Amino acid sequence: MTALQHVRPHAHYTVQLPRSDDFAFWRERARALIQCDIPPDKVAWIEPSGNGDLFSNGGMRLPEPPADAPPVRASKRYLSVAQNAALHRDPQRFALLYRLLWRLQRNLRIMEDKADPDVRRVEELDKNVRRDSHKMHAFVRFRQVEEEGGAEHYIAWFEPEHHILRANAGFFMRRFASMRWSILTPQGTLHWDGETMHEGPPAQKADAPQGDPVEDLWRTYYASIFNPARLKVGAMLSEMPRKYWKNLPEAALIPELVAGAQKRESEMVAAGELSFEERPGSLEAIGEAIEQCRKCPIGCLDNRAVMGEGPGDAALMIVGEQPGDQEDQEGRPFVGPAGQLLDVHLERAGIDRSRAYVTNAVKHFKFVQRGKRRLHQSPTAKEIDTCRWWIEGERELVQPKLVLAMGASAARGMLGKTVSISKVRGQAMSLEDGSELWVTAHPSYLLRLDGDAREKQAALFDADLAAVRERLAELAQ
Repeated sequence: MTALQHVRPHAHYTVQLPRSDDFAFWRERARALIQCDIPPDKVAWIEPSGNGDLFSNGGMRLPEPPADAPPVRASKRYLSVAQNAALHRDPQRFALLYRLLWRLQRNLRIMEDKADPDVRRVEELDKNVRRDSHKMHAFVRFRQVEEEGGAEHYIAWFEPEHHILRANAGFFMRRFASMRWSILTPQGTLHWDGETMHEGPPAQKADAPQGDPVEDLWRTYYASIFNPARLKVGAMLSEMPRKYWKNLPEAALIPELVAGAQKRESEMVAAGELSFEERPGSLEAIGEAIEQCRKCPIGCLDNRAVMGEGPGDAALMIVGEQPGDQEDQEGRPFVGPAGQLLDVHLERAGIDRSRAYVTNAVKHFKFVQRGKRRLHQSPTAKEIDTCRWWIEGERELVQPKLVLAMGASAARGMLGKTVSISKVRGQAMSLEDGSELWVTAHPSYLLRLDGDAREKQAALFDADLAAVRERLAELAQ
């Protein structure tokens, strides 16, 4: 007898989950439903009716799978994201997980299809839950209270976006093993007495203490170490969103510190106080600082610093060697003959220069004076390495997904070592921040060639740009 003969063809099944975060319960029921060959549109997954059911038991009886039912198949990728996705607050998450599990029985490689709507959605849920857990680890703040007999107890209030409380209990138990603590949330509570973990009902913020004397010391310390030259407001808000500020003792200081950061940083630049240990925290501040930079002989010539330009959050960063004579006069990168040729090839490749951040590995024009003419000279390895401080600062702020280094000097500026363009061009190299580095020739190299040699190198240059365009499209998905 087949599995289909064990159930009515048009039967509908409702599965009541005992907890909103009970992945193990869901997995057990899902396996049975799959083995009974019950399609996703015949199953309704119901969460507990209220917060008070978070730690209750529940469920309903389902038909038993036949003895000859095949085992349920699931890929490693599916299992790695499903446990987190099940903790998301999306009410359709369990239906989504079951639908994907159902489809996996027909195609075990479905999780490799990044364009599939179900795959994309479950990976998005997984990402959101992992981010929420990270925020919980970072922003839970314990406050000390004294109990009868003088025993110390630490209590924290946190408002998770998803059902992550119980999943993160082990992290806090290991990290604060010797403390007696409680974490209170609107979803439920956790209590650790040094030996045993207990779960409790939902709490309100008023149940948590509002401060302790240690926090005054912490606020004083936080204000004293605040460095305006390292302030990146966008990155700070991404890592520490405003909704968490109300639970952080130092948060009351942040608006005033941020408001005065630009003025303090300008004063530091004017006073020459920014050293290579204090990189400016904005592109504008880097532009001001490189004007003052005299760390190598190039900065001491009769020239001007040329800062990069383009969107501060560009997915593509294009890096050249150094400004030329025309760039030095106009104060902008890639506006001379090499820049004009670059524009032609970028347009041919379908890359919009206005959406890229364009800069140079070396910020000043190195030249030798010949009468009224200033003849280009290549920077030395030491000069490139010295200027890496600034290009790394730009990359840290822009956070591009892909960096295109044009020429050996630009490649050294990104890698800290010299590489052969012919050996590394056309392939991705991973940088320490997770971005990709692609290397090609500098457009000025093409200008020095003619005839067949120029056509051959131009074709290679076009192929490199086309590969970059295709990779950018992949990274944007």
